Amino acid sequence: MSFGTAVRACSAAVLMVGTLLGGQAVAAPAAPAQNEFAATTVTYDVSAAAEFVDAVHQGAANWNESVDNVELVAAQPGGPANIEVIADNGWPRAITTSLGNGIVYMGRQATAEGHLPVRIAAHEFGHILGLPDIKPGPCSSLMSGSTGGAGCTNAHPNAAEAAQVEANFGGFLSPEPYDEPLVFQD
Repeated sequence: MSFGTAVRACSAAVLMVGTLLGGQAVAAPAAPAQNEFAATTVTYDVSAAAEFVDAVHQGAANWNESVDNVELVAAQPGGPANIEVIADNGWPRAITTSLGNGIVYMGRQATAEGHLPVRIAAHEFGHILGLPDIKPGPCSSLMSGSTGGAGCTNAHPNAAEAAQVEANFGGFLSPEPYDEPLVFQD
């Protein structure tokens, strides 16, 4: 029996006993909503992010400002993390092993071409949060990645992207590992 069902049954019994004894009937407080839950915490490790540490933190903050069902939190030094962030000389990319888990590569090649590190970090986090690339796409779409252009400074998800992540972490998708890791080369 669920909590809400138990509260309603108990309230009905109290009301019936009170009525039979000639007492005043008083409504019981409403039960909490059945579908309320806490946000999923996804931790990320910046110990190998080198010069991109601040950009990674800002990219996470941009997601946290945009969604409620998931929160990106920096892992404690040496502690476990859902996402490992690594600086390398290649092109940015993400490897997702399951929803909210994987590796983000902050490739220096893109920043050398003028792409904004915060946009890169937020975009790669988007993959780990379950979003595909939207290419070609406008700068207003975070998931358009490099097709937004090197001059694109938008590092926030648009309403549709945020809504999809909210749905992904709304308790409807399984956090089970993928059969094969998903690789997003941006």
